[in-house]
Amino acid sequence: MNGMFSAALAATSGLVFGLGLIAGSMTDPAKVKGFLDLFGAWDPSLAFVMAGAISVGALAFARARRRRLSWSGAPIEVPSSTVIDRRLLAGGVVFGVGWGIAGFCPGPAIVAASAGSVAALGFVAAMLVGMFVHDRWLARR
Repeated sequence: MNGMFSAALAATSGLVFGLGLIAGSMTDPAKVKGFLDLFGAWDPSLAFVMAGAISVGALAFARARRRRLSWSGAPIEVPSSTVIDRRLLAGGVVFGVGWGIAGFCPGPAIVAASAGSVAALGFVAAMLVGMFVHDRWLARR
């Protein structure tokens, strides 16, 4: 398929994803922190958002495994590794701590930053610095 269609498909997917994050309150750090506060004023409502997202994702991955090309014509490359190593665990801990402290994970942070949230802009800037440092560190190895 042509590049224009691929770009339109990507933009539409991003818009639907962003609107879903807003509708599910994933861009509200207070809502996210309430969900993560298991021993305080726990707010379980985001569990339903996550369950819905996991369900849709599971269906999409199941279908992708049966296809060779995406709708845009690009090859589908589904990760096959099942290794749980120190790097994966460390990354999960860093992600979880960052999510708990800031109330953002990357997707919702980008959506909130595009809406002008100063906290989200700070988070995205820190995330980009962290990605840069990570890549530099890996390049040395």
